[in-house]
Amino acid sequence: MATVDSGPFLHLSRPLAPSTFNFQNNLAPLTVNIQPQAILSILDHAVRRDIPATPTTSSRVIGALIGSRSEDGSDVSVVSSFAIPHTENEDQVEVDVEYQKNMLSLHLKANPREALLGWYTTSPELNSFSALIQNFFASPETGTFPHPAVHLTVSTEPGADVQLRAYISSPVAVNAERAAESCLFVQVPHKLAYNDAERSALDLISSAKDNESRAAPVSSDVESLTRSLESTIDLLDRASEFVSAIIDEEQEPNNALGQYLMSALALAPKVDPVQIEADFNNHVQDVLMVSYLANSIRTQIDLSQRLATAVLSNDDKEAKDGEKGERGERGERGQRGGKRGGRGGGRGGGQQREPREPREPREPREPREPREPAE
Repeated sequence: MATVDSGPFLHLSRPLAPSTFNFQNNLAPLTVNIQPQAILSILDHAVRRDIPATPTTSSRVIGALIGSRSEDGSDVSVVSSFAIPHTENEDQVEVDVEYQKNMLSLHLKANPREALLGWYTTSPELNSFSALIQNFFASPETGTFPHPAVHLTVSTEPGADVQLRAYISSPVAVNAERAAESCLFVQVPHKLAYNDAERSALDLISSAKDNESRAAPVSSDVESLTRSLESTIDLLDRASEFVSAIIDEEQEPNNALGQYLMSALALAPKVDPVQIEADFNNHVQDVLMVSYLANSIRTQIDLSQRLATAVLSNDDKEAKDGEKGERGERGERGQRGGKRGGRGGGRGGGQQREPREPREPREPREPREPREPAE
């Protein structure tokens, strides 16, 4: 029988959530992908927060995280967020539950494919109130059950870098009454997910920190291309200097970095430089031709619109002139009729006749005797 050496060790394991507590028991690895717009919304909420009324009132803000979840629940993507009013001091915390329910309902109506993922706060501190809010967002009635609720902390210290931390939780208590007020926060990996367009926007926003006005002008496409080429050339120079230093034994080699560089070089197409230059020039000519055709079409459309506007204006002018002519003719006819009426009235007034006396009625004639016919 083999013997096992024992030592003064204490083995701890993360507690499981009993089914009687109605908490999730999914302990699968979880990865949190955070979109930049969600972080910007959280920072905007932190900037617009109210000033604490008393020194004991907490200055942190909280809100809900909205996004999508993979089929197995191991990968979540935080797309957006919304603020939740709350008050917090040393003794108690109050959350506007009705506001949270109404906002969540409206958001899910507008985006039916998204779901509630958890909540965020602008303080890295984890306390008993954090456990209470975490259990609220993980409950079956108002939370993410049976999936774990994600708790995201965002540091908003002025002049410091923004630090993110993501957690999930499991209840830690001996009975169901204490489980609602306590939990174990377990940190999970997270990363910022953004595409090339969002990366350009983030670089533009970050460039404003060097200006006193905290404003950054939007550069043109040519300026952006120039900046990208300069950055690429700088990276190539740094990689070349690193490789040269290793070859000259001035720096210790790094196997992981060497494999990464080899993989990057393997992805580059093996084409003759002369052919690349010829293809690039042909592409530039095609772009110039397309630009010329687009400008020609734009000019023709503008010219046709101006001609159509000129024709319509001429038609309107002729119609107005015709109406004025008809009105003038009607006025002249009216004046002529008035003159004629005046003349007739003058004649009748100058030659007034005296009224005649009524004639006496004639006496009826006697009937004549009929004549005899001639023989």
